[in-house]
Amino acid sequence: MYVAELDRPWTDTPFPFQGFVLTTRDELELLRKHCTSVVVDAERAASANERAPPAAEYEEKASVEEELVAARTAYRGSRDLMLEVLGNVRLGRTLDPERIASAVAAMAESVLRNPDALLLLAQLRAKGEYNESHALDVSIYMITFGRFLRLDPAQIEFLGYLGLLQDVGKLRLPKPLLDRRGKLSAEEFALAQRHVQYSAEILQSTPGIPAGLPRVAALHHERLDGSGYPAGLRGAQIGLLGSIAAIVDTYDALTVQRPHADAVSPSAAISMLYRARGTLFDARLVEQFIRCIGIFPVGSLVELNSGEVGVVIAQNAAKRLSPRVMVIRDAAGNPLIPQKLIDLARAPKATINETYRILGTLERGSVPFDSETMFLK
Repeated sequence: MYVAELDRPWTDTPFPFQGFVLTTRDELELLRKHCTSVVVDAERAASANERAPPAAEYEEKASVEEELVAARTAYRGSRDLMLEVLGNVRLGRTLDPERIASAVAAMAESVLRNPDALLLLAQLRAKGEYNESHALDVSIYMITFGRFLRLDPAQIEFLGYLGLLQDVGKLRLPKPLLDRRGKLSAEEFALAQRHVQYSAEILQSTPGIPAGLPRVAALHHERLDGSGYPAGLRGAQIGLLGSIAAIVDTYDALTVQRPHADAVSPSAAISMLYRARGTLFDARLVEQFIRCIGIFPVGSLVELNSGEVGVVIAQNAAKRLSPRVMVIRDAAGNPLIPQKLIDLARAPKATINETYRILGTLERGSVPFDSETMFLK
């Protein structure tokens, strides 16, 4: 049977999609554990069984600590590539498809082994030029989200390409416009929107990239209600990959410092996406993205009920509100050396009478610390 609705938010359950075909007794027992009642759609069960390919299964093959070495190599390679891409576009040169393919494959392979290590590195690294860091972060988030959605490896790699290159056309815009602080005028905004067209043109002239990439790269500013650009597409016209790109691009842009806007905390960005679900963004995908990155995303600074401050270093798939945290500041605000690692899923004690819990996330950079000595050597 096809389970179409639950009696509780999908984000409170471990199911991989909002709406799924129930096929085994184990799935039934899991559903019974989390829900009292569900809504079943008999017609969709038949069509889903006929058309849907089996979802890919990805097991975690390394701990976040074990994967950091390979993730570091993949990240450095991709960062160097993006610096090269930015330089080539500014000089009007073509992109190197073999270098791009190698970088995307390395990132995808790392995320498939462990979904947290590369995200952790990306969030803790000092940010360079916005266009470079944004492209890298979006690519890593997209690959991670594709893994979470159990897309096939080819689709996951496509998302990696998409994140790296969908904004490459910004390099053809006047630099004063990119660096402009404050709200853009109507004329400036219209000019800024042209980066989508420029990206498509650059990708169309790049041999050896996945088929369809120029077309999909033009979708990340489209919105569910038709209010986006450049084509004002609606709903299903945007498609799965375009909808993923819109959500991820928005989330990352909100959480980093941009010339025209201040960064917000991860929890604030998540709340903004959640409020826009069903209007600007696909509601099901927003909920799944929140489940993917967690209420307390990897790499985010968090305030603990003990008064201490920590960095989220890994998610607990079964308990998204209880990640693994490295505590970096004591209750008095002093650097904690050595740092201590706590797994909130194990309910460690903050005091004799109280277990550790997270009070909320903090804005990036609000608590300085030397990530190089902790994870990034």
